[in-house]
Amino acid sequence: ESVPASGSGAVFVFPGQGSQWAGMAVELLAASPVFAAAVEECAAVMDPLTDWSLLDVLRDGSGALLERVDVVQPALFAVMVGLARWWESCGVRPAAVIGHSQGEIAAAHVAGLLSLEDAARVVVLRSRALRKVSGGGMLSVGVGVERAAELVEADGRLSLAAVNGPSSVVLSGDTEALAAVVERCEREGVRARMIPVDYASHSAHMDAVRDEVAELSASVRPLAGR
Repeated sequence: ESVPASGSGAVFVFPGQGSQWAGMAVELLAASPVFAAAVEECAAVMDPLTDWSLLDVLRDGSGALLERVDVVQPALFAVMVGLARWWESCGVRPAAVIGHSQGEIAAAHVAGLLSLEDAARVVVLRSRALRKVSGGGMLSVGVGVERAAELVEADGRLSLAAVNGPSSVVLSGDTEALAAVVERCEREGVRARMIPVDYASHSAHMDAVRDEVAELSASVRPLAGR
């Protein structure tokens, strides 16, 4: 059933990596022509750039390929774009959008700032570049910014990657340094959970691919927006 779009004040939030699971979107692909059409549009742009099929990945119940950053990020982008299209087909148009980490790319597309072709291409090529900086890690910690800064300053191999709330941050950097933080948090009774990624996003590790990603994005032409 459709709902009024005007005055709803809905905000679409587009997450980063870590929100995926094996079999995500399979039922919606089969049940919603709108969602399926959006995902197929993404596949038409992505598949020629990759050695895997977007639709095959989403329909694969094992989730094996989702372990690869260059697969999971494009797959998440397609699901987010499809969900946004589905909600709008139900009459829910966002008053605003916001993206977290790589979710910013999908948010920019849904806001009308990037064409689907540009956004999908950036996701594919950027995530492929990230494979070159594997070896780091990310850690979710239940502390505030001040305490996080202390943990980062205690070891020069870490960065404060994200502030998700008053007592929720993400640290990023070398795996050995993160393991030491986990041990410290366990002793102090602080929640700490490793994020299932094999690279240190939003840290100094990304400097190694900064120029490459900038070059890959040089052809992107921002649009006026909605």
